[in-house]
Amino acid sequence: MNLDREACYEAVLARDRRFDGWFFVAVTSTGIYCRPVCPVRAPKLTNCQFFPNAASAEHAGFRPCLRCRPELAPGHGLLDVSPRLAQAAAALIDGGFLNEANLTALAARVGVSTRHLRRIFEAEFGVSPIDYAQTQRLLLAKRLLTDTAMSAAQIALTAGFGSVRRFNDLFSRRYGFSPARLRKHRRDALTDHTLVFELGYRPPFAWEALLDCLTDHAVEGVERIAGRAYVRAVDIWHDGKHVTGWLQVENLPARHALRVTLSASLSAVLPQLLARVRHFFDLDCRPDLIEARLGELAAMLPGIRVPGAFDGFEIAARAVALRQWPQADGRQWLTRLAETFGRPVEHAPDGLHHAFPTADAMAQVPPEMLRATGLSARGATLLLKLAQDMVERRVFLEPLTPLDETLAHLRHAIGFDEWSTQYIAMRALGWPNAFPAGEPLSAVNAAGASGASAAALAEHATRWAPWRAYAAQHLAFIHEEKANAA
Repeated sequence: MNLDREACYEAVLARDRRFDGWFFVAVTSTGIYCRPVCPVRAPKLTNCQFFPNAASAEHAGFRPCLRCRPELAPGHGLLDVSPRLAQAAAALIDGGFLNEANLTALAARVGVSTRHLRRIFEAEFGVSPIDYAQTQRLLLAKRLLTDTAMSAAQIALTAGFGSVRRFNDLFSRRYGFSPARLRKHRRDALTDHTLVFELGYRPPFAWEALLDCLTDHAVEGVERIAGRAYVRAVDIWHDGKHVTGWLQVENLPARHALRVTLSASLSAVLPQLLARVRHFFDLDCRPDLIEARLGELAAMLPGIRVPGAFDGFEIAARAVALRQWPQADGRQWLTRLAETFGRPVEHAPDGLHHAFPTADAMAQVPPEMLRATGLSARGATLLLKLAQDMVERRVFLEPLTPLDETLAHLRHAIGFDEWSTQYIAMRALGWPNAFPAGEPLSAVNAAGASGASAAALAEHATRWAPWRAYAAQHLAFIHEEKANAA
């Protein structure tokens, strides 16, 4: 990324949140790097250096600011950085991939050689994948030291260090002080039963509209809206076993952040879990770019988000349900699916008792047992084939997976129709240009398209590229407003 010094400095002086996470400013006189929204007095331009990411700032010898905490900054959106392969590798590293695998496995996952991965990654981020991963581990450890009551041994393990000694040594050498220093400033309200984090976003954020959308599609027993917060049971496959627990997410509009409270049972999967929360709530969204493209369509509800996925297989199951039943009946079937095949979650908040079944669990289900839940023969064939392909790693339903190959697999190898393919691309893959045309058709005229058909809307939607998924959310909102007014 080429950073214009003057433009970056203007953003720092204005503390412009549109650029939070888009770059970092390092101050040569202090040796510290900050987010552009840092509340401290702005440095002189002559003392500033600008970096596109935290890893490149630390590689240059700068330490993270303890005031604005660079580890809390929003990340880059899907279309913000190219090439996609380097961004895909970075997303996997953010989720802790290199804590359990090596660089060769990472290169194979994104479909390139190890040598090519190093080359494109350094061209994109200015550091090697290993250096980038080391920064992510240190920043996660810094967050855990500040925001949790976890022991040093737990933090070292969770962040991906091989030992406490290695963690202490690297932390002290990189940041110039020991981990114990951060423990002195730890919040008083910490407990051993829950972990609390903040994840930043760029305003505006249409939180209430997002919650309303999640309420309409909530699977009973798996998720619910409680007091304008989202609560969910979680099951993540990690290190050869299932890790279960629960989380709660609330909006902190004054801080432009979400507060994530989760059960301590999920501490072993924190990198993966926080990455999934970011994706689910679309926290790396750039509302300014999107709304400039959508124009009047976005004016009614600025800051709309496209809900993502905690698990790609779950989104595929939702697509199957939406094609077979009306929404209410589909939700009932999804509830039956979770109660029958999902793993129980202990000590969850009231109303939650099962996590949604994972692909590896569903791959073991006989077709007749799945049919007994009420699913059609075609739907059962689709889901079981998809589950098997995901277990055998023929396809990945997660952000930044190779797009064309994945969509082709869904269409041809699995047999999903185009609406379902686009729906999965929008939510599971996080593809901002996905467009599940056809629902709600009554919104076509509201969008100004000629003719009330899926084809007419798809043709009209070309003007909204590359943000058609956000246009689809706005159309759904318009449809809901019209239905309520009728």
